[in-house]
Amino acid sequence: MKRLTLLALALVLSGGVAIADTIKIGVVGPFSGPAAQQGRNFQAGIDAWLALNGNKIGNDTIEIVYRDLPTADPAKSAALTRDLIVGEGVRYLAGYYYTPDAMAAAPILVEGNVPMVVFNAATSAIMNASPYVVRTSFTTWQTSTPMAAVARERGIKKAITVVTDYGPGVDAESAFVKGFKDAGGEIVASVRMPMNTNDFSPIMQRIKDSGAEAVFAFLPSGPATLGFMKAFAENGLKKAGITLLAPGDLTQESDLPALGDSALGTLTTFHYAVSHDSPENKAFVAAASKAIGDPASLTFPAVGAYDGMYVISKMIEATKGKQDAKAAVEAVKGLSWISPRGPVTIDPQNRHITQNIYLREVASENGKSINKEIRTFEKQGDPGWKAP
Repeated sequence: MKRLTLLALALVLSGGVAIADTIKIGVVGPFSGPAAQQGRNFQAGIDAWLALNGNKIGNDTIEIVYRDLPTADPAKSAALTRDLIVGEGVRYLAGYYYTPDAMAAAPILVEGNVPMVVFNAATSAIMNASPYVVRTSFTTWQTSTPMAAVARERGIKKAITVVTDYGPGVDAESAFVKGFKDAGGEIVASVRMPMNTNDFSPIMQRIKDSGAEAVFAFLPSGPATLGFMKAFAENGLKKAGITLLAPGDLTQESDLPALGDSALGTLTTFHYAVSHDSPENKAFVAAASKAIGDPASLTFPAVGAYDGMYVISKMIEATKGKQDAKAAVEAVKGLSWISPRGPVTIDPQNRHITQNIYLREVASENGKSINKEIRTFEKQGDPGWKAP
């Protein structure tokens, strides 16, 4: 018996027998507080992937370790990230809803030998913060640039921009302004709002007084976007003939019932709609709806998490479960697959996701408001990324 035990040990050490291991994935996101719904979507996307694929990769078992970050808090993000790496021994990090939180965590990755897969944070500059960052969400440059072309094609000559004053908002403003001006349009004013803005009446008055035919708006999805959309309707801007243009954060599916008919006709450009018509999306929506419990709460962060889990699974396969952040990231550069959102690729140069961006119109189908895809901008990279 002793000889058999020694023989088994020798086979293990020589690579003859694979050792099963538990691989922890640390997920940082807003699981409480005003943006808790977005954290629930992170979890729904993860749970959907596990339901459809299982929790094993080879002989290894995946374990998800969650950490709550209710609001943007870079110092706490860094602390939670260190705790996950040192205290929990996670080999992969994921989530990160707000840009400041992802930026604060990025410098820790090389030291910890851990890759980070960003499920949401949308500033282009995140990809230059560490070579170990991969993104499966979007950037606001990516989702906003096509809207400038749409505006000009529809005859809009003068526009005002209104954005939240932080990384993604500035990126969205820059993307729209560049595209709109390049196409011969005029920006009559640009307004940047503090992140804690919740009274939008003065903003609506500035839009009315600007003489613009359209407003391009960006706010981080959550209570603020719902408040902005309601203020737009209640202050009569739509009746005054001012067109609202935005990336899809402003019409996330979970807000559409509360907005009602006031949102109908709103144009957005985005990487995903729950109504996207494909077999992959139908399977995803069914699994994610079951996971979240309330299908009406399902929205875009779930697909970033779902695809993020796919990327992490490929990292684990490539490294055979070993902790090697550099090899894990190298393995997914150029990775392509069919996501619930459509065909996607991890750009080998900047590790950001190349994907279709869809022009959507809020429409009513079968008594329910949806983001109806009416045009596709194929294979969109990140126009805001600049090589370091």
